Amino acid sequence: MANILIIDDEKAIRKTLSEILSYEGYKIDEAADGEEGLKKFASTSYDVVLCDIKMPKMDGIEFLEKAREVNSDVPIIVISGHGNIETAVEAVKKGAFDYISKPPDLNRLLITLRNALDKQTLVSETKILKRKVSKVQDMVGNSPGIKKIQNTIEKVAPTDARVLITGENGVGKELVARWIHEKSNRNSGPMVEVNCAAIPGELIESELFGHEKGSFTSAIKQRIGKFEQANGGTLFLDEIGDMSLGAQAKVLRALQEGKITRVGADKDINVDVRVIAATNKDLLKEVDDKNFRLDLYHRLGVIIVHVPSLNERKDDVPLLVDFYIEKIADEYGQTKKNVDKDAMEVLKNYNWTGNIRELRNVVERLIILSGKNITLEDVKNYVLPK
Repeated sequence: MANILIIDDEKAIRKTLSEILSYEGYKIDEAADGEEGLKKFASTSYDVVLCDIKMPKMDGIEFLEKAREVNSDVPIIVISGHGNIETAVEAVKKGAFDYISKPPDLNRLLITLRNALDKQTLVSETKILKRKVSKVQDMVGNSPGIKKIQNTIEKVAPTDARVLITGENGVGKELVARWIHEKSNRNSGPMVEVNCAAIPGELIESELFGHEKGSFTSAIKQRIGKFEQANGGTLFLDEIGDMSLGAQAKVLRALQEGKITRVGADKDINVDVRVIAATNKDLLKEVDDKNFRLDLYHRLGVIIVHVPSLNERKDDVPLLVDFYIEKIADEYGQTKKNVDKDAMEVLKNYNWTGNIRELRNVVERLIILSGKNITLEDVKNYVLPK
């Protein structure tokens, strides 16, 4: 059900439009002047606005200009008396969707309204499609640690060198892997991801190398493993420190010989795969504890990229906050919110134990719960521990 705001200082006009459009199945909200209308527009999500031109306190032209600053995607249809037609045409030039003369013709009103709603739907669908086809997210930051990673990616990506990415949970190790693939000569091929921590030890070999039908109880059909799926592209082994020793031995063979064998098969399959691995563990300590193979560590770590924690690059926090505000506001179809200076200072000095992942969640929370601007009070209420 579309949500429509009617702004008109004539109560009879508001009542007539409200009754007609409610009968047509629309949800209606009313305002008696532009000032009241702008307050409602800023605090509520509307699909279309019907706005009179000549009103006290704030006329329709001023409302139009201010409303477009709040959300430029919502169609605004201006309603004009016969003496205001030139003004109505001027409003259309300034961004109004269309204008309707008083008294409104019912058929013209409904057709214009449907066209406006179609436009709004098209705008929303276009944004969704843009998000789906968009490439890899930017690597945001100007800190020395991020600059070093970007320089390393530029040098390493065009080669087939294996890369081991280290860092705490939530710092963006997957993003580094994606940029390496994006800038590599394999970017036309697939990038296949495997979270080694999320797959039970008894299934990891089947997941990586595939299996033949009947090779074990639940193997009711042949399965193609991740190594084969990534052929000609990149295989990203996330949380490789959680991989079982048995699977590590087979991964080592695949890296050494460029061959894999499906579970339950005796035939080797050649694979052309670049492997990028990531971990939040100290793999050399895991080697000492007999949990990780030293030979596999050296095979994976031709190039080692360490991603610093967010607490190690606090100067990047304002850039990241601004980036995610714009990104999330766009996803929600909202206008970007500004962050007050003192609120940003608190966010910058916050203890980000969850790193980028936590920061994104915090920004989303603030966008949902705060008003037009994100204030210090918002940060105190919705971010800082009680």
